Amino acid sequence: MLHSNFIIVGALIGAAGSVAYLTNTVKGKVKPNRVTFLLWSVAPFIAFSAQIKQGIGLEALMTFSTGFTPLTIFIASFVNKKAEWKLSRFDLLCGILSLLGLVLWMITKVGNVAIFFSIVADGLAAVPTIVKAYKYPDTEIAWPWIATVFGIVLTLLTLSTFTFANCGFILYILVVNTLIYTLIRFRLGERFGSKTNL
Repeated sequence: MLHSNFIIVGALIGAAGSVAYLTNTVKGKVKPNRVTFLLWSVAPFIAFSAQIKQGIGLEALMTFSTGFTPLTIFIASFVNKKAEWKLSRFDLLCGILSLLGLVLWMITKVGNVAIFFSIVADGLAAVPTIVKAYKYPDTEIAWPWIATVFGIVLTLLTLSTFTFANCGFILYILVVNTLIYTLIRFRLGERFGSKTNL
């Protein structure tokens, strides 16, 4: 088990990737899906609040950072028109379903239930970006996604016990970021020749 200070190191590694993504968004080299990044800024903040209410300590920092950086990227997508990604009905449907997950959290107001619905909401918000990474990898860059994965792994290695409250959300983020990285890095959409199936 690593010292808890590695949680800060992990958050900084993830933040470094996010800063690079933010910079490339401002330059217009990356085109983030606004539905995804807006909702990615909301769901983690809810999970973070739920973690704090349940007495989760420093490890909640990673959850907070996974909400703060998408918010800055969402805002940055309005700075450069070249960074704009046209939203489809599918994107908006995922956004609506994601908001439904957040409403369900507000109704329940129970710690682990809130974290669960935050994962559901965040996952639905991720779908448009997953599809975009599969179909159009040139609109993304790969390494910031894997930077977050390394940060999360460091955070997980500091935990002495594993509970849904202290690691459920970040395990989900680990899976999603690994998937998006893989789709971009290995251009799986092009390999399988599918520009229309998703």
